[in-house]
Amino acid sequence: MALLGLRRSVAWDLTALLNAADPRAEMAARNLWLARLLEWLRHPAEREEAAVQTPLPLLRLKHLLNVLDRHPEHALKVSRLLNSIWRDLDAASLFVDVGFAPRVAFWPEFFHRLGQHLLPSTADTNDLAELFKLLFPEESDEQWLLGIDANSLLRLERLLEVGKPEAGPADGSRAKPWLQPMLFGLTALVSAVRSAGLNGTLRRRMSTALLTAKPFEQLASACDALTLAVQADDRAATLQALTFLRALLDACRKAANSVPEHLEQFGVSVDIMFSVEQLLARIQRIEALLDCLAGEHPQQELARLLAALVRVGHERRSIRTLFARHYSLLARKVAERSAETGEHYITRDRADYRVMLRHAAGGGAIIAGTTFVKFLVMALGLSALWAGFWAGINYAMSFLIIHLLHWTVATKQPAMTAPAMAQKLQHIESEGGLESFVDEVANLFRSQIAGILGNLAVVAPVVLGVQLLWRALFGAPLVGPAQADYVLHGLTLLGPTVLFAAFTGVLLFASSLVAGWVENWFVFHRLESAIAWNPSIINRLGANRAARWARWWRDNISGVAANVALGMMLGLVPPVLAFIGLPLDVRHVTLSTGQLAASVGALGLGIFHLSAFWWCVAGIAATGLLNLGVSFYLALKVALRSRGIRLADRSRVTAAIWQRLRQHPRSFFLPPKAEAATQDKA
Repeated sequence: MALLGLRRSVAWDLTALLNAADPRAEMAARNLWLARLLEWLRHPAEREEAAVQTPLPLLRLKHLLNVLDRHPEHALKVSRLLNSIWRDLDAASLFVDVGFAPRVAFWPEFFHRLGQHLLPSTADTNDLAELFKLLFPEESDEQWLLGIDANSLLRLERLLEVGKPEAGPADGSRAKPWLQPMLFGLTALVSAVRSAGLNGTLRRRMSTALLTAKPFEQLASACDALTLAVQADDRAATLQALTFLRALLDACRKAANSVPEHLEQFGVSVDIMFSVEQLLARIQRIEALLDCLAGEHPQQELARLLAALVRVGHERRSIRTLFARHYSLLARKVAERSAETGEHYITRDRADYRVMLRHAAGGGAIIAGTTFVKFLVMALGLSALWAGFWAGINYAMSFLIIHLLHWTVATKQPAMTAPAMAQKLQHIESEGGLESFVDEVANLFRSQIAGILGNLAVVAPVVLGVQLLWRALFGAPLVGPAQADYVLHGLTLLGPTVLFAAFTGVLLFASSLVAGWVENWFVFHRLESAIAWNPSIINRLGANRAARWARWWRDNISGVAANVALGMMLGLVPPVLAFIGLPLDVRHVTLSTGQLAASVGALGLGIFHLSAFWWCVAGIAATGLLNLGVSFYLALKVALRSRGIRLADRSRVTAAIWQRLRQHPRSFFLPPKAEAATQDKA
C-alpha cells in the first residue's frame, strides 16, 4: 500500500505533504514521506503544465523553499524530519555501496540484478543505499540534481540548520552532519581498493614497474592521516594529506589499467575485468568524496556526487548494461583473435586470388565426399538424434581435413573477415580511410566469389562423376532416384530454404564465437606454455616435440574449435530444435550443390526439363547469399561493438561503395592488375 502512493502524484499536493510531516513518526513512515516529497518534486499533477525550459523539479524545489520561508512552523517540522532521517539511517552505505556490485563474478551479479528488478523495495529500512532506489527511481533525476543552483543549495543548507539539535559532539559533526558518514565511507572504500589491489589474481596481472612504489600498501595510512587532519580541522595538514592520497590513487589507477593490457596479450577473463571495473569505480568514488571534503563549495560537490550516485545506481541495476559491457569485452577478444585469421581470407591481388581458387577447389573435393557420407547416414534409418550426431561427425571431420590441408570452405570466410574489416572502419572519418574501407569491401566480395566458385566448380563435377562411374560399374548410381526426389523437394526455393539458409548463417557465425572463446581460454590458461614446459609432457614427447606441439596447438586451436563446432552444430542443432517443436533445418551452399549434383546423376539429363530442378538452382543461389550475408552481418556487428565503432554516417559509406561499383565494377569480381595491386600493397 505504501509503495502504491509513490506513483499517485495527484493524491499528494504540497499542503498535504507538509501537514503530514512528523519527525516523531516511525522510521518507515519518515522514509516514505521523503520518497513522496521527491515524487511530488518530480511529477506534475494531471492538469499542471510544465512547458517552461526549467525542469519541473527545480521549479517545485524553489516553490517548496519559498513556502517554507513563509511558514516557519512547517520549516521547523520538515527540518527536524530530515535531520531525524539522516541521524537514524546508515548514511555511510550511500557512499560505500551505491553503484557497486555486491557480487564480483558476472553470473552472481546478473542474478542479483534480476532479483532487484523482480522484487519490490521497501521504505522500512535504515540503509540509505537501499532507500536510495526509492528516493530516485528515475534516470532523469540526475539531470535536475545537477541543475540545482548555488542559491538553492545554500537555502537547503539553512533549512537543515533550523531543526538541528542544540548541541552536538565535539568533533564538529553538528556543523557538517555528512562529515562522519563520509569519512567512514572513505575509509571503507580505501580498504576495498587496497584489498583488491593486493589480491593475487589482479596483482599478478598488473605491471610490476607500476607497483614498485607500493601504492596499494600505502593507501590505509594515507587515508588515516587525512581523516585525522579533517577531524582536527587542520587545513594545512588536510591539504598535505589530500595531495599524497590523490597521488597514491593515481598510481593505483595506472596499475589497475595495466591489467587489461596483460589480458589482451594472455586472454580475457570476464570476472577479472569485472573486478578491475569495480576497483576503478571505487577510486573514482574516493576522488569524488575528496572533492566534497576539501572543495571550496562542498554543497555543489555534494549535489554532483548525489547526481553521480543516481546515474551509477541505475547503471549497476541495469541488466542490459551488465550484458552490454561484458559482451563488448568478450567481443573484442573474439574479434581480434578472428581478425588475425581473417586477414588470410581476403585476396588483394591476382596471386592471392589464384591461391584462393585452388584452396576452394580442394575444399570442394572434400565436400564431395562429405555429400556421399551424408546420403549414407540418411540411408541407415537412424533416429533423428543419432542421425544428426553422425551427420555432425561427418561434417566436422570433413571441415577438419580441409583445415589441416589449408584448403577453404567459402561460407566460413565471413566470420573471420568481418573483424579484419572492422579495423578499417576506425579510419572512415577521412577520405583516405573511407577509400581504404571500400577497397576492403571490394577485396572481401571478390574473395567470397572466388571461394564459392572454387567450391562449387569442383564439388558438382566430382559428385556427378562418381555417380556416373558408379552407374557404369554397377548398373545403378550410388545415390538413387528416391533420394534424388527428396533433394529436389528439400532444396527448392519454393519451400523454407531461405529461412534454413539464414539459420545456417547464424550457425556459421556461432562457430566463430566458439573459436574465439576457445582460443581465449587456451591463451588465458597458458596452455601453450604448459604443453611446452610441463615435465610430464616433456618426458613423454621430448622437449623439441613438446615445443612443436605447443606451437601447433597455438596456431590451430581456433580453427579446430571452429570446424568441430560448426560440424556438430550443423548435424545436431536441427534434431534438438525439432524435439522442442522448432522444425529448423540447415542449408549449406556447398553441401546443397553436392546433393543437387547427385540428383542429376540419379535422374539423368531429363532432370533439366523439370522446373523443380531450376527452383533448386535458385534455392542454392539464395542459400549462398544468405549463408554469407547473415554470418558476415553478425560477425561485423560483433567487431563493431568490440571497438565501440558507431556508423553514424552510414549513408556516406553506402554512397562510397555504390560509387565504386558504378565506376569500377570489375574490382568486385576480378583481381586488380599487377600494377594496381603493387600500389595497393605499397
